[in-house]
Amino acid sequence: MMSAAALVGGYSRGEFSPLDATRAALDAIASHEQAVNAFVLVDEEVSLSMAEASAARYSAGAPIGPADGVPVSIKDMFLTAGWPTVRGSDLIDAHAEWREDAPATARLREAGTVFLGKTTTPEFAWKGVTDSIRQGVTGNPWGASLTAGGSSGGSATAVGLGMGTWSVGTDGGGSVRIPASFTGTVALKPTYGLVPMYPSSPYGTLAHAGPMTRTVTDAATMLDVLVGFDARDWSALPTPTTSFVTGLQDGVEGLRLAFSADLGFGSNEHEVDAAVRTAVQVFVEAGAKIDEIELGLSDPVDAFHVLWFTGAAKVLQPFGENALDRVDPGLAAAIRAYGLAPTASDYLDAVAVRMDLGRRFGMLHETYDAFVCPTMPIAAFAAGQPSPDGWPSDLWTSWTPYTYPFNLTQQPALSLPCGLTTDQRPIGLQVVGRRHGDAMVLRVAAAYEARTPWHLAVPTLRRASH
Repeated sequence: MMSAAALVGGYSRGEFSPLDATRAALDAIASHEQAVNAFVLVDEEVSLSMAEASAARYSAGAPIGPADGVPVSIKDMFLTAGWPTVRGSDLIDAHAEWREDAPATARLREAGTVFLGKTTTPEFAWKGVTDSIRQGVTGNPWGASLTAGGSSGGSATAVGLGMGTWSVGTDGGGSVRIPASFTGTVALKPTYGLVPMYPSSPYGTLAHAGPMTRTVTDAATMLDVLVGFDARDWSALPTPTTSFVTGLQDGVEGLRLAFSADLGFGSNEHEVDAAVRTAVQVFVEAGAKIDEIELGLSDPVDAFHVLWFTGAAKVLQPFGENALDRVDPGLAAAIRAYGLAPTASDYLDAVAVRMDLGRRFGMLHETYDAFVCPTMPIAAFAAGQPSPDGWPSDLWTSWTPYTYPFNLTQQPALSLPCGLTTDQRPIGLQVVGRRHGDAMVLRVAAAYEARTPWHLAVPTLRRASH
């Protein structure tokens, strides 16, 4: 599975064309889609037309830039002109008029990428696994019977199986990082506002959009494309003036990193703990100064629930009084439990917890260049169920303690592979930076990736089919 840079280099030298790469991606979809169910929609006619246009630009010696001709998929939460965006829900009419691109979609289109199709999401991206009444269950590249995680599970599986080089996902509580950890891929939740969002998410300032790729370099390259300012997002940050690829290979020598195995309130499977501690030693060998620290945090999950599930309740409001009876029963139960009762005072209390957490991590980054921890305390479990067998709770936040805190704080957080369990399930390492420290997060992650083989591991499903 070639990186974007390798593809673009090959196009530029005339060794192969965007049409070749697009056909290879479409072939991978044809090979794997029935097993994993990662796509809502695949449009070969559009894909080949976009690839032909890209090939013509290369033939004329005038490619748009470093993403021209790169095959991409788009999570079915992003508006895409000409294709429906049903968000995993039977409440949405696919036959409506779809004339507008979301900011991320528009930037990818402007950059000359080739659109393959839309990827699966749980209903309204509400949970950490990817299944829905409308689209069914999405499987994992490392075993179709394993969950891909969520809510950007279709995107992670597509990237993991070479069904496109890149995908773009959303992350309101871990939704790009959970599936990256479970599928052995790379995903970045950028600083809030860096990648514009429109329409505004009902989950408010918890919701981010970010790149999903096979490598850290590809994540940086894709981020360069996605960050273009869009006036439709009132909270969009200015477009950065420096490429995120610049300084990516500067290493970690002399940097100060903080490490926590559990944020003070989590508990890890043994193999996850061992893999992440081994990863920490890689940073030491690369010249970083790393301290294992006690954060002294209490789990902010109650505050997160108020913010998240009041947002989820708001999502359903336009669909009428009986909408709760027509959606994923788990979503309906969570809204009834957490989304309807909070008062304005409860909401402000949750915001206060959030602000204090942001202060704590802001102060941490006065001392440390980056923070590392597990992405997930567990590896992927069986597909089609809300939580691991025997788990005390079915609520997705009960098994994702290390992702949603960084939606509360709006910090950049990246997941990259750092190992496999003995039964070949990926393990993820999370690198977190100060707000606006996305370049540092990518640099630290790239230093780890350069010294380890995990990004090169070939998923079981792909090995079995070739």
